[in-house]
Amino acid sequence: MNDLHATRLNMLAGGTDARTELERAIGIAEAPACKHVFTRTLFDEAREQVGRSAPQSRLAGLAFTTKDLFDIEGQPTPAGSVVLSHAPAAKADAVAVARLRAAGGVLTGRTNMTEFAFSGVGVNPHHGTPVNVSDAATPRIPGGSSSGAAVSVATGAAFIGLGSDTGGSIRIPAALNGIVGFKSTARLVQADGALPLSTTLDTVCAMTRSVRDAIAAHEILAARRVTAGAASLGAYRLAVVKNVFFDDIEPAVASAFEDALQTLRSIGAQVEEIELPELAELQAINATGGFSAAESYAWHRLLLERSGAGYDPRVAQRILRGAGMKAHEYIDLVNARRAWIARVEAALSSFDAVLSPTVPITAPSIASVAPGTERDDEFFRVNALLLRNPSIVNMLDGCAISLPCHAAGELPVGLMLWHAALHDDAVLAIALQTEHALRRQ
Repeated sequence: MNDLHATRLNMLAGGTDARTELERAIGIAEAPACKHVFTRTLFDEAREQVGRSAPQSRLAGLAFTTKDLFDIEGQPTPAGSVVLSHAPAAKADAVAVARLRAAGGVLTGRTNMTEFAFSGVGVNPHHGTPVNVSDAATPRIPGGSSSGAAVSVATGAAFIGLGSDTGGSIRIPAALNGIVGFKSTARLVQADGALPLSTTLDTVCAMTRSVRDAIAAHEILAARRVTAGAASLGAYRLAVVKNVFFDDIEPAVASAFEDALQTLRSIGAQVEEIELPELAELQAINATGGFSAAESYAWHRLLLERSGAGYDPRVAQRILRGAGMKAHEYIDLVNARRAWIARVEAALSSFDAVLSPTVPITAPSIASVAPGTERDDEFFRVNALLLRNPSIVNMLDGCAISLPCHAAGELPVGLMLWHAALHDDAVLAIALQTEHALRRQ
């Protein structure tokens, strides 16, 4: 399946055109593989827009999708819920949507998600759950919260899946579906017009089919140019943090990750195993509930009073945890995070990037975590495992990218490259070379 970059080159050579590519994307979107992927399709509008897209623009009329929490002018923004399905229509596109349109992208629909983005599993009791494309025999979770966006990219229904990442909501579904997900430093992309989960941790970002497409998407969303140096992979100093990230890891994930490290070392990469004892502090720092619970409760409290019965019970449970946080506890949390970030940045200052498994498990079956109180324990166990590794980077206010590192025919496994804030360009440059090396193996 061609990525955006290759498709653009083919278009410029006359081998295809925007309208042909749009109809191909719509055909996939209407196929069974995309059942439950969209909460609202915009195919007719897309067909009108594609004729107005300049062939020389960066996206040249190619399809993108947007997570259901982004504003689209003239539509409500339900964020995967039913309680907001009849909310007032947005008066303008979210900044991220507007920028992708301005770059020539054609929006084909709103994608399904975990209600209000509060879970890494991707299950939605209101709109159904998109099915991971990796296993034809067993319906598996897509990961969340940007579930539909991930499947739209993995199936070929879109070149860019716009989403958000608060604790891994881009990188988790990217890892489980075998695609690329880049979480930039949060401050680089405006979140105006995106319904928030945590205003402290939310990042607007995207999933793509390749690292070079991730760079293009980020450049559009952040309105900046990425400086990806030409240094060889051996010129970078890479770390592997051995504590926490490998706890409870599945053998298939551990094997794929170790194979990836061996490949990188074989071409000269400098990889050093380290301990990061600061990670042991996170449980105590977040003991009162963390930013997502407190900040989501502040946003949802009145809506919960009016319409709480319409919420996904699992989501409501997590939001309501924020009701108990006291003002001094929130201030302590802000201060503790700031001090923790400084210590972690100092510990990583001599490295160009860190390598970790994106998540420690492969995608479990949907049946094992489907809505139902009898499966709540398993749901929350899986959710905690999926969020653990990527959420560390959000707490760090850092940047990270997940790219596939599994062998053909195996369930997808993600390799995460990450660092502290504003190391985006180095992480992307290293990811480009890492992707190239892994694809050659």
